[in-house]
Amino acid sequence: MKTIPLSAAFACVASLAAAETPVLDVYTYDSFASEWGPGPAIEKGFEESCACDLRFVTAGDGASLLARLQLEGATSAADVVVGLDTNLNAQAAATGLFAAHGQPAVTGLPTPYADANFLPFDWGWFAFVHNKSLAFPPKSFEDLAASDLKIVIQDPRSSTPGLGLVMWVKAAYGDRAGEIWAGLKDNIVTVTPGWSEAYGLFLEGEADMVLSYTTSPAYHLIAESDDTKTAAAFDEGHYLQIEVAGKLAASDQPVLADAFLAYLTSEAAQSVIPTTNWMYPANPLAAGLPQGFETLIQPAKSLLLSQEEAGAMRDAAVAEWQAALAQ
Repeated sequence: MKTIPLSAAFACVASLAAAETPVLDVYTYDSFASEWGPGPAIEKGFEESCACDLRFVTAGDGASLLARLQLEGATSAADVVVGLDTNLNAQAAATGLFAAHGQPAVTGLPTPYADANFLPFDWGWFAFVHNKSLAFPPKSFEDLAASDLKIVIQDPRSSTPGLGLVMWVKAAYGDRAGEIWAGLKDNIVTVTPGWSEAYGLFLEGEADMVLSYTTSPAYHLIAESDDTKTAAAFDEGHYLQIEVAGKLAASDQPVLADAFLAYLTSEAAQSVIPTTNWMYPANPLAAGLPQGFETLIQPAKSLLLSQEEAGAMRDAAVAEWQAALAQ
């Protein structure tokens, strides 16, 4: 009779247990899965209900997520993608990689939105964040272009906020968008690949303002007890970002994927969003928003191109941005 060393036996049992535990691979952007983002709490909560292993795989910003999916195609290991938005949905749908999510419509968005493949999980308004000590904050893009203020923005080819800014200018100014970008050229200190790099430069004092969200000052107020930040209210209105999640048609865990999407829009997960992702939840919270959100600016006008419009004009709008900054 042969005996198996105790350590080998434990390793064997652990290996079998791991093999029997289903794994759900969720592609998302870096800050979502970071230790200060919503990912850890959502992972913990979902795993308590699913008897599974939820594994986040990060790929930079939202636009980088889509690029990775396009590269991997039907062979992608992803079961769910979290972090695309309505500016990318048409392009994402065109890949044929997504299946219908089958979830109830969310009810907390400021504008009607429904899509069979993409489920909203949070939303916010883009804005330029600055210190309250800024003497004369601009009230429009034209004000900003006419000023000596220095700004940091994100690249629309790799960043959903960067693309959102391009769409914001396009939605507000139409055929004059190129003119607005030409005026803003001298204000731009640098263009970063993603949001984190840009916001970090602003906090280090490298710019007067940074492209972010109207909700960003809530982070400083709630997490840091710092009320020195605010967002500039623009007369043209503010462009909405609606972030979405989608299930991959080739997922080998379709039931788990459905369960995760349901959890993502549940009270348990939605209540995490405001003070981790610093966005508005897609479904209203029973207890309301955390204290501090009432101090944020409320844009008088919301701008949002339909995902079909955004998809049709995306490449031309980005090319217009590039051409203006290259002059």
